[in-house]
Amino acid sequence: MTPHGPLLQRVWVRFGLCIAATVVATMALLAGSVTLFSEMQYRDFYRGLPAPVQREMDDLRDRGEEDGPRAMEIYARYWQGDLLFGEKWSLVVGLVVCLPVGLVVGFWVSRIVTQPLASMAEVATHVAEGDFSVRAQPGRMHDEMSSTVRHFNQMIDSLERMAKERRATTASISHELRTPLAVLRARLHAICDGVIEADAAESRGLLDQVEYLGRLVGDLHTLSMAEAGQLSLETAPVDLVDLVREALAGHAQRIADHGLELALEVPADGGPVWALADPDRVRQILFNLVENALKHAASGRWLGVEVAVADGTALLTVSDAGQGLPQHMADGPFERFPHPAGRRGEGSGLGLSIVRALAERQQGKVRVESRPEGGTRFVVQLPRANVA
Repeated sequence: MTPHGPLLQRVWVRFGLCIAATVVATMALLAGSVTLFSEMQYRDFYRGLPAPVQREMDDLRDRGEEDGPRAMEIYARYWQGDLLFGEKWSLVVGLVVCLPVGLVVGFWVSRIVTQPLASMAEVATHVAEGDFSVRAQPGRMHDEMSSTVRHFNQMIDSLERMAKERRATTASISHELRTPLAVLRARLHAICDGVIEADAAESRGLLDQVEYLGRLVGDLHTLSMAEAGQLSLETAPVDLVDLVREALAGHAQRIADHGLELALEVPADGGPVWALADPDRVRQILFNLVENALKHAASGRWLGVEVAVADGTALLTVSDAGQGLPQHMADGPFERFPHPAGRRGEGSGLGLSIVRALAERQQGKVRVESRPEGGTRFVVQLPRANVA
């Protein structure tokens, strides 16, 4: 690209050049029409002169004295009518010719410049009415206006995606709440009618449904607070090695009950891995990833947790040897309620969404990838903490 390339891509530069070209062309047309009309009048005047005076006028023009005193005497003697009559009419004719041309060119330039704005205004009206199927047209130019239209369309894409996610989330929440509530309603009616005895086993079943509802409401609250940027965080330098060891010790029995072999890998030097994070939120991230492995990868009989440092960030990796993410989760593992409607597992369906939200709230990120040996690997990146 030439040094003038970026400047010529500016909409104000193009608009200014178009206006300047229009003005110059209009002035040139006006000057040309005045010159042509004056030349025609002079020829008529010249033809009406006597032959000796014509030769004298030719001599004056050859000497460059066509505007001299003698020429003015000839004009005053032989010119019929107002001396400025020709100039006046030439200006009138020039204006009559230039005005339509200037108007047409001006409207044409204005149309080119404002077409993207008009398209955006029309699309904004549809979007305000809830129609996200339309998109603005950038026009033929490649400048700030086309870039604005492109970002405008991207904003509509985001709004459409958010609207779809909101509808899907509402439907999923309704489904998730309806099932346990229906079970509770039916069992309690049966107890009230004396059909079922309210013994300890029945109470335990009802309590399980209530606890599931409590987990669902708690996960929704955590996720909404994280996305709203109002989730309480107490970030401080945290040694991920000690934190992970302590957290896994509390989950060791649950992991063993699912028949998984736990493998913890830490830096070879045995030193700490400092991260700037909230220890309680890191434990929650680890708990959700472990629970996801227990739910979907228990058949692999292996669970790996690794703490490491790479590219200036602290890494927390949870791997399994299962069959990988289910097909309904592979396309969007961090989406809310990834399981199909009518199918409910042990969790609320929000665990991985919470993992991503908590990681991003702590200036980190999370990714998922397939292991070459089989299974799935979740990698959480957290900012390093500078500890002397």
